[in-house]
Amino acid sequence: MQLTPTIAIHLSAALGALVLGPVALWARQGARQRPWLHRAAGYAWVTLMLITAFSALFIRDFQLPNLAGYTPIHLLVPVTLFSLFGAFWYLARRNIEGHRKTMQRLYWSACVGAGVFTLLPGRYLGQLVWGQWLGWL
Repeated sequence: MQLTPTIAIHLSAALGALVLGPVALWARQGARQRPWLHRAAGYAWVTLMLITAFSALFIRDFQLPNLAGYTPIHLLVPVTLFSLFGAFWYLARRNIEGHRKTMQRLYWSACVGAGVFTLLPGRYLGQLVWGQWLGWL
């Protein structure tokens, strides 16, 4: 697998979401809340997550166990879309606690969890990171 434009878009959006997520979550914590920052970072994070999810549909891997090129990590696409829908549904119903928990779970599963899975040694990015790192030793 090579670094194609689709993978570059997916990787850029995913890394942006990984970095921006804590900003959105932090802006509503503590005594001094920043709703404007939470909202701005939150909408940007949602946009990055949508780009990440939809671009993942165009990245297929026929080397790992797959179904038509879709590997188990692709299950995060419907999870992400369903979670984002649910988070905004909670907001529309003024269920802030449900919104908060949904967004936190989505960040930890789709950003952090998928990031760890992506860096496994047999995966493309894992080979880039660990192969380069091991090459420097």
